Amino acid sequence: MPFDVHDFPKASRMDRAATRQSRRLVAIWLFTVAAMIMVMIVLGGATRLTGSGLSIMEWAPLMGTLPPMSEAEWQRLFALYQKIPQYTLMNDGFGLAGFKHIFWLEWTHRLWGRLIGLVFLLPMLWLWATARIERRLVPRLGLLFVLGGLQGAIGWFMVASGFLPDTTAVSPYRLVIHLALALVLYAAIVWTGLSALYPIRQRLPVSPLVRGLAIACLAMVSLTILAGGFTAGLHAGLTYNTFPLMDGRLVPEGYAMLHPLVRNLTENVAAVQFDHRLLATVTLILVSAMAVLGWRAALPRSLSVCLAVAVAGQYLLGVTTLLLVVPVPVATLHQFGAVMLLTAVLVVVNRLFGGRRPSGRPLAETDAMIETPAD
Repeated sequence: MPFDVHDFPKASRMDRAATRQSRRLVAIWLFTVAAMIMVMIVLGGATRLTGSGLSIMEWAPLMGTLPPMSEAEWQRLFALYQKIPQYTLMNDGFGLAGFKHIFWLEWTHRLWGRLIGLVFLLPMLWLWATARIERRLVPRLGLLFVLGGLQGAIGWFMVASGFLPDTTAVSPYRLVIHLALALVLYAAIVWTGLSALYPIRQRLPVSPLVRGLAIACLAMVSLTILAGGFTAGLHAGLTYNTFPLMDGRLVPEGYAMLHPLVRNLTENVAAVQFDHRLLATVTLILVSAMAVLGWRAALPRSLSVCLAVAVAGQYLLGVTTLLLVVPVPVATLHQFGAVMLLTAVLVVVNRLFGGRRPSGRPLAETDAMIETPAD
C-alpha cells in the first residue's frame, strides 16, 4: 500500500495528543493520592487531639483491616487498652462505649492509610503495564511506594512509644518523624504529578532574589510545621494562651531552663511554643513578601493570591487555636491549613525551578511543547 507523506503530520499530532492524555491521566492519579495523604495528615491530627491514637494496641497490617465483629472481640481489645497508662491515668472508668468512640477514629486513620497504598499501587501497575508512565518516573514512583510502606511501620513505631510506663501520649520525637515522612511523601507526589503534567516547562524569567525567596519560603514552612509537631507532641498549646506576649513577656521566662541548651528546642514547653510562634511569624513575612514580589514579577497572579490567602489564613488559625486553648475542630483545621500552605509554596517553587528543556530539540519546537497538558 503506498504511503502518503501528508499522513505523517496527522499521525504525529495524534501521538502528541495521546501522550498528553497519558500525562494527564498519570497526574490525576498522583494528585488523587496526594489529596488522600492530606486527608491522612488531618486524620492523624484528629486522632492525636482526641487521644485516639493509642486505642488499638496491635499492629496487624492485613487482619487489622476488619473492625471487631463480635462482642467478645470488642472486650478483648478493650482489655488490652485497659493495661496502658493512658487508660489508668486519663480514661479510667469511661467504659466500653467510650473505648469504641476513640477506637473508630484510629481504625479509620489506619484503614485510610491502607487505602492510600492500594490507590497508589494498583493504578501504578496498570499505568506502567499500558506504557502510560514515562520511563524516567518509574524509579521515583517505586521509591515512593516503598517509603509509603515504611511510613506505616514508623506509624506503629510512634504508637508503641505511648505504651511505655507512666506515658499517656506518644513520643514527640517519633511523632515529628512520622509527620516529616508524611510531608516528604506528600510533597514528592505533588511534585511528581506536576512533572508528569508538565514534563517540559519554561522557567519563569524572575530575578535570583525571587527564586531564593521561594526556596526560603519552602524551608520556613517546613520548619514551622515540624516545630508545630513538637508543639503538639508536648501539648505546648495548652499553656501561654495569650498573644502576642507569653505571660506578659515577649520571650517566656524559663526559655533556657534545660541543659544542655539544645534540649530546650524540643523538650521545653515554653521554648517550643515560642519557637513555633517565631517561625510562624517569619514564615508569614517571607511568604507575604513572595506573594507581593511574585505579583510584580512574572508569577501567575492566581498563585500570588493563593500564597497570600494561605499564609494569612494559617497564621490566623494558629492564633485562634492558641487563644481558644486548642479546641479539636480549630486545631484540626490548623493542621489542614499547614498542608494547604505547603502546597501553595511547593507549586510556586515548581513553577520557578521545575521542568526541563530536552536536549537536541530546536528552541522553536521545544517552546511549542511547553505547558501543554491534555486539552
